[in-house]
Amino acid sequence: MDVQQSLAQINEQLKIHCEKGNITTVPHVIAVTKYVTIERANDAYQAGIRHFGENRLEGFQQKKAALPDDVVMHFIGSLQTRKVKEVINDIDYFHALDRLKLAKEINKRAEHKVKCFVQVNVSGETSKQGIALDEVDTFIKDLEQYENIEIIGLMTMAPYTDDEPYIKDLFKSLRAKRDEIKALNLNYAPCTELSMGMSNDYHLAAEEGASFVRIGTKLVGKEE
Repeated sequence: MDVQQSLAQINEQLKIHCEKGNITTVPHVIAVTKYVTIERANDAYQAGIRHFGENRLEGFQQKKAALPDDVVMHFIGSLQTRKVKEVINDIDYFHALDRLKLAKEINKRAEHKVKCFVQVNVSGETSKQGIALDEVDTFIKDLEQYENIEIIGLMTMAPYTDDEPYIKDLFKSLRAKRDEIKALNLNYAPCTELSMGMSNDYHLAAEEGASFVRIGTKLVGKEE
């Protein structure tokens, strides 16, 4: 199946599940292109995708250089502090802010305000990165000192499981926390967005109000 057909199916599923969850806004689809060639990424662009996500510095730089200028680039993986300076000013959105040391380095290296998601480990799995749900409030308050960081929302990764009610509960928890932070009306942390849902659970994320879903295999496949 080509990217255009895959995108059409994904968009249809997003619409169906948004309606099921009484969600009025369909999430943006981020094409996660870390496992595919530049040619395949270009296929996604030709199919109408404008949001692209990478989690490796080299892949990010290659895709950004090769794709047209109107793409929106998301860095969706953990970022080492020593590599911040190489990528931060080319990022439109950063999805994995999870420690103050990283925030400090981003603030130091950024030439403009960077739109960031705080990565939250809602499930509590030791294999996953992100801060605990009950530490989000304190973490975001500590970010006020960094004028080059804007917290636009929260991000999480659900476990790979067939237990859909469990996954939905995790997404609901993130949404509730997002709503709590949003209600604080913080200028530096409007926290209006939710980055959640991947190839196996994007439909559930749509039901719970995701702003962005990050889809790789189901959209562009896996070529490399």
